[in-house]
Amino acid sequence: MPSTRQGSIRLFRFAGIDLFLHWSWFLVAAFEIQNRAGRYSSITWNVLEYLALFLIVMLHEFGHALACRQVGGRANRIVLWPLGGVAYVDPPPRPGATLWSIAAGPLVNVALFPILYIVFMLGRSWGWAVTMPDALRLAESILFIDVALLLFNILPIYPLDGGQILRSLLWFVMGPARSLLVATTIGLIGVAAFIGLAIWTRSVWYGAISIFMLMNCWSGLQHARALLRFAKLPRRDGLACPSCKAPPPVGDFWQCGHCNQPFDTFATLGVCPHCGARYTTTKCLDCGAMNPIADWTVHNYIPTSV
Repeated sequence: MPSTRQGSIRLFRFAGIDLFLHWSWFLVAAFEIQNRAGRYSSITWNVLEYLALFLIVMLHEFGHALACRQVGGRANRIVLWPLGGVAYVDPPPRPGATLWSIAAGPLVNVALFPILYIVFMLGRSWGWAVTMPDALRLAESILFIDVALLLFNILPIYPLDGGQILRSLLWFVMGPARSLLVATTIGLIGVAAFIGLAIWTRSVWYGAISIFMLMNCWSGLQHARALLRFAKLPRRDGLACPSCKAPPPVGDFWQCGHCNQPFDTFATLGVCPHCGARYTTTKCLDCGAMNPIADWTVHNYIPTSV
């Protein structure tokens, strides 16, 4: 996944979301424009076609980011690069919030389809095939780009939107860890099929996409295994996160921001045993919410050490 800073150019900021463009986008754009130069009477139309691809991908990613912010999540960066775009979203750890944050991207493509289709059909009825053949061909290409991006993204292959939507739906009945495990396992099967397609078609692009999906799918699988291990940890009786009601695990899972040493914040009531730094709030390792230690539900809780 591309970095949001190294090798990226900040284009603008909208609704608190920074849009970055990776430098490699220009190289691929130049190659693709030249490679499709014979499709139109002028290369200007090829440039417009590639800019349309840029615009559709950008709108898709803003769909993710704005939906995530709508449900109370964090989303402030988008990076566009040759293989598509990445919206860095962090929705609340709830299946519904995650589902909406992911599904909003493809829904942008769905919303664009009738608009682009009407433009194409009007062009045909107005005789653009004779009077403005390049304009009609551009309208057809943009419509195809939108549909192709939609169909590709909803494939149930993690980390594509379809794979993450599948994970969100499974989350309702299987929980966060097992849903991710199932989604990434299915994703690996899909990646294997995509690698076979890349070999069969001898496509460099399919190969690059396959590698990208494989790396992210494998990373998701490892994260699922870590979540399963975390779920099996012993929990403290009498304490519960004010936000998600999950009891905290027992162990040194919190890191001191002063000395970087791990410690159990509930065993010491928020005091680092290594350097003495005191913390009045603590982070829930299940939902990520920060709450004052005093707000965690306490039922005759006695710390093991201070």
